[in-house]
Amino acid sequence: MKKRVYDFICTHPDTNIHDIASAVNEPELEVLKTVNALYRDGYVTLSKIVPLSPENSDSCRYSATGKQYFGDSNRTCGWKTMAKYKLGEICEIVSGSTPKTGIAEYWDGNLKWITPAEIDDESYIITDSARKLTDLGVKKTGLSSFPSGTVILSSRAPIGKVAIAGCEMYCNQGFKNLICSDRINNRYLYWFLKGNTAYLNSLGRGATFKEISKKIVSDIEINVPEISQQLAAVDALERVSEIIRLRKNQLQKLDELIKARFVELFGDMYLNTMEWRELQLEIMADIVSGITKGRKIAGKQLTKVPYMAVSNVKDGYIDWTTVKTIEATDQEINQYRLLPDDVLMTEGGDPDKLGRGAIIRTPLENCIHQNYIFRVRLDESHILPDYFAEYLKHQRAKRYFLGCAKQTTGIASINMKQLKALPVLLPPLELQNEFSAFIRQIDKSKVAVQKALDEAQLLFDSLMQKYFG
Repeated sequence: MKKRVYDFICTHPDTNIHDIASAVNEPELEVLKTVNALYRDGYVTLSKIVPLSPENSDSCRYSATGKQYFGDSNRTCGWKTMAKYKLGEICEIVSGSTPKTGIAEYWDGNLKWITPAEIDDESYIITDSARKLTDLGVKKTGLSSFPSGTVILSSRAPIGKVAIAGCEMYCNQGFKNLICSDRINNRYLYWFLKGNTAYLNSLGRGATFKEISKKIVSDIEINVPEISQQLAAVDALERVSEIIRLRKNQLQKLDELIKARFVELFGDMYLNTMEWRELQLEIMADIVSGITKGRKIAGKQLTKVPYMAVSNVKDGYIDWTTVKTIEATDQEINQYRLLPDDVLMTEGGDPDKLGRGAIIRTPLENCIHQNYIFRVRLDESHILPDYFAEYLKHQRAKRYFLGCAKQTTGIASINMKQLKALPVLLPPLELQNEFSAFIRQIDKSKVAVQKALDEAQLLFDSLMQKYFG
């Protein structure tokens, strides 16, 4: 397929993924992987990576040319031969500290002072802080500020949060911030660190909590091309990142639309303003726990089948990317086999995710589930899966689970008895069917958006690999 994709790009320098896929008769996602591989390995040069117009933006448009004849083993790629530097060689690394919180004169001034808690996954340019210091607080603590443009890196609790200072700031001891020399662009460094969170965490040291020291940060190596190439990399990454952000926002808006329709049809469920009747879940559902790993099954014929674990059941959807397998007997497969429209619910986890569930629309053949997952098979003469799955997200259901759950440090769990006793409001089936039809239409839109998001994410990952290795 590589040869066919390459030849098409060379003869059609202004094209898109859809056109390439049609020409080579291959799935668009596989074609996108191939184009990215050609780009990464130096066979093609992509002069543009931009989204299509909103009405047809499910693919990325390329303005591309063949860099050299396909199969030439003597190709060169500037990104493969660039210089490597340690961060300590091209950046000044600064940290901070916390003035005594009991001394009022140190606080509520006008000097910005940040903590790792103020940085999240969406942070980029930071221009303010939750708390402010006074001149006296800075003087008595011996704090040094860092200038606008500094790359802010959290070094503990947690490791790897990244942002760029949009103004002069101070910080607490949870940072190792990087003031860039003229050898490296701060936004280029930002993307490098943001794409290496797992690696940064692997460098953490300490028994009580992990932390990366100034020495560790100083020794991290980074590919450093010419500034013009850094800026080109930043431009490509930021454009694709913006596409990803917009796609995620689309998915969020669609979820909000579902919630709005739920309220429109069924009223305020928390107060039950429509006075719907209420039944316990066990009256209208068959509920079972799943298979136990490590059980004794010696001497029995086993079959390897897909195995749904807690990590696969998210809040409102099934994650198919990490489905594993397990060996099971025919009896176990028959007992625990998942069917279309089964609702899977987790036994425990973070308190705010307690009782999370998702409909499994099209299970893999002979797919079963583990014992920490409840399979709920509904009697659809009373209640429909789409309605029930959305009901589980509502505060009325969450309040019930939190009220009866067993809770330990940061973990909450429910048992079979408690789940069976879950009180569920039951609107008429006609309304549930109307809601279900609405869900199916929204799901079609979500599938299209998710596909576009997956493609954009694949492109982004490929670019990160190309630039930073």
